[in-house]
Amino acid sequence: MTASYETPVVLDRREGPYGEVVLRRHGALLQIVANGCFLMDTSDGRSERLLVDAALAALDGRRAPHVLIGGLGVGFSLAHAAADPRWGRITVVEREPAIIGWHRAGPLAALTAQALADPRTDIVEADLTDHVNETSATYDALCLDIDNGPDWTVTDGNQDLYAPPGLASCARALKPGGVLAVWSAKPSPEFEGTLRNVGFQQVRTEEVPVARGVPDAVHLAVRPG
Repeated sequence: MTASYETPVVLDRREGPYGEVVLRRHGALLQIVANGCFLMDTSDGRSERLLVDAALAALDGRRAPHVLIGGLGVGFSLAHAAADPRWGRITVVEREPAIIGWHRAGPLAALTAQALADPRTDIVEADLTDHVNETSATYDALCLDIDNGPDWTVTDGNQDLYAPPGLASCARALKPGGVLAVWSAKPSPEFEGTLRNVGFQQVRTEEVPVARGVPDAVHLAVRPG
């Protein structure tokens, strides 16, 4: 029986290091589902692009900044960063080998092939929390999009990243005056308060209205100089 456009069609299903990851097509859209939780699709991308643009704007003209993008997803943030010559190095940290594979030689390659071929781009297969805690590198911007937001994490371990110790690690991974940008499926006043309490400055939230429900949000904060 041929599935209709109204029925999601599974293109690939893999058991990864953190559970099941599924890539499916729903009409014209590609969707990523992890352990039964819908993560993202290719329907829009405005808030993912805002994540990158707002971080760059907050750097206030810093020359050739190095950005870490946490989470490859469907590739909106990476493709947008690579399309902007103002960025210097672009490091993407993605923990799911299946997602990396779908971009390198799968259905998502059409979205990011040019960005992956960009000499500024480096893909790191690692858990973002581990990378931030262990890295000796420092970045001008951290653009994090690994969950549905600080208040709705995909895996329990990710909660540590949005708690004071995890945010302190993010601050250590940033150069003085560096920017932390965090994508969220809804604004989180509580998270703003946590950012301020751990010492970040210029904390604010930019919103992207959606067709129904609460707006997507990007939380922004600056490490003191």
